[in-house]
Amino acid sequence: MTVRALVVDDSPTMRALLSASLSRDPGIEVVGAACNAQEGRRLIKELDPDVITLDIEMPGMSGLDFLEKIMTLRPTPVVVVSGLTHKGAETTMRALELGAVDCYAKPEGPFNDNELANIVRHAAHSSIRRVATHRPVVRSSAEFRSNGNIIAIGSSTGGVEALIQLLKRWPANCPPTLIVQHIGASFSGALAARLNTHCAANVVLADHDQPLEMGHVYVAPGGSHLTVYSTQRPYCRLSDADPVCGHKPSVDMLFASVARVVGRRAVGVILTGMGSDGARGLLEMRDVGAVTFAQDKDSCVVYGMPRAAVELGAASHVVSLDGLAARVIEQCHS
Repeated sequence: MTVRALVVDDSPTMRALLSASLSRDPGIEVVGAACNAQEGRRLIKELDPDVITLDIEMPGMSGLDFLEKIMTLRPTPVVVVSGLTHKGAETTMRALELGAVDCYAKPEGPFNDNELANIVRHAAHSSIRRVATHRPVVRSSAEFRSNGNIIAIGSSTGGVEALIQLLKRWPANCPPTLIVQHIGASFSGALAARLNTHCAANVVLADHDQPLEMGHVYVAPGGSHLTVYSTQRPYCRLSDADPVCGHKPSVDMLFASVARVVGRRAVGVILTGMGSDGARGLLEMRDVGAVTFAQDKDSCVVYGMPRAAVELGAASHVVSLDGLAARVIEQCHS
């Protein structure tokens, strides 16, 4: 099936570059290009594209405001195209929270045609839902007593929104929690900062030789594998090893190290995402006695990674995102 894409960007040069890059993929047809939100809205109604690429730093109606209207009134897979600035990274995280499927960083040099095309093709297969105008505020658990377990989480496409919904329910003194989210290196710092605003615990980018502590959530930096090692207590380890399952950081790498180092005193969670990264690592965790969870199909943006884990027999429980936090924290409560 040919993916029909609409490009929305205020820069004529960027519209031309994005259109040319996508058109080089035989499986993608660029059906239109818009210079602002008003023209984009008209073309969405007229062309009904499968995927929209959206610049979020536009004059007039901002890309964020336009995205919110799209996801509320006419849910469509959106790929955010963002500049490599600190402000651009922060805004991109907000866009992913609002329901954008994925993000692509505007390169300083030539476009990576394969990367952009893969993101757009994956977005076309995502499950987009109408977003609520006002999300209910979720309070974290008031009383939590740790049994010594740690939590390892892996996610990809749709994962930012899923992680926010999960961590909103984390207690302030939560078990040490490690996260691998497939995201570009330029966005990982903004991801940790964004998650931190929604979590009662302290969310940070993981650092090499950092000890795992209660009340802390450790996010893998983009471009580095996050694993754990232990002397008398578990520590974070960052590695520059080759990509695994095409990803760096890799969920498989994290889960496999947790299985070796922590064993049955761990809980593994695999969330929405394209592909199969994490399935084998989650199976290693289950094989050593850890409790393992997969997000269910109906609540996933892309039921790829959880599906692979379920089909491999790696998930001991398959749970909707709404009920997942309580089930995971229950496994760590004394």
